Amino acid sequence: MSQLTVVIITKNEERNIGRALDSVSHIADEIIVVDSYSTDKTKSICEKKGAHFIQTDWKGYAATKNFANSLAKFPYIFSLDADEAVDKELEKAILAEKSKGFSGTYTINRLTNYCGKWIHHSGWYPDKKIRIFPKDKTQWVGEFVHEELAFSEPLGHTELPGHLEHYSYYSFEDHRMRADKYSLLTAQKMAARGKNAGALKPYISAVGRFISMYLLKRGFLDGKMGFRIASISAKSNILKYKELRRLNQQ
Repeated sequence: MSQLTVVIITKNEERNIGRALDSVSHIADEIIVVDSYSTDKTKSICEKKGAHFIQTDWKGYAATKNFANSLAKFPYIFSLDADEAVDKELEKAILAEKSKGFSGTYTINRLTNYCGKWIHHSGWYPDKKIRIFPKDKTQWVGEFVHEELAFSEPLGHTELPGHLEHYSYYSFEDHRMRADKYSLLTAQKMAARGKNAGALKPYISAVGRFISMYLLKRGFLDGKMGFRIASISAKSNILKYKELRRLNQQ
């Protein structure tokens, strides 16, 4: 039997964190929440539900997750976002692996809920991510955004059935705001790596993104939501490459 630490990083997640914590209540031997000084009810919700709650300054995605992982008592970590929840099939699969004893890493398939609708296309599904892994052989890397796990040695791999339900955006405005935030961070990452963009790149990239998500990745099958997802993603691509050009000119 293996023991499992669930690790979550937060900032003003009162809308989501209770659902996330409830979903892992039967699989977690320890829950650690590292919070960047939320001003809402995140802290009180976490403490009420028995999570080990720590507050610290924001260090960036990878560094904050690594700090949180360093606090874990147990050798295996389940990295969960505050806006995610484990469904019953996935819970059953994780309990089975705990009973056998964890080995290597585990991939989980995310299913995103967008403004109340589950998205099965648009490049958002399937969305497979390594989320259960050994603490002492892994580390998050990535200076700006889209952090990834790095491994100190080759590890075996298992794909678990079920879904990690991702309650991503509650409004189109929320999507646009966060997409723009990530676009600006990505532009910084690209500039740091010496990437450049021509004058037409923002617009060519936007058209390509829309066609890819809405047509090639069958976003049209997600109806109105698929069109919105593709449109907002295209507009954020414009912002990303305009910001990259601005950084280049500096």
